[in-house]
Amino acid sequence: MDTWYYEVEKIDGDYAHLKRTDIEASELKLVARALLPEEITKGTKLKYEFLQYEII
Repeated sequence: MDTWYYEVEKIDGDYAHLKRTDIEASELKLVARALLPEEITKGTKLKYEFLQYEII
């Protein structure tokens, strides 16, 4: 299974805007905060693997 790396760019209510950091990508990914660790803040680095996000 693949692994992707993100950084939280913005938190907007129940959603977070994530920027991919392992490749060059201009678009942000909108993810429900319920799918993310509760401790996230702007600038938090995340790893997505096996259908789960974890703080790195």
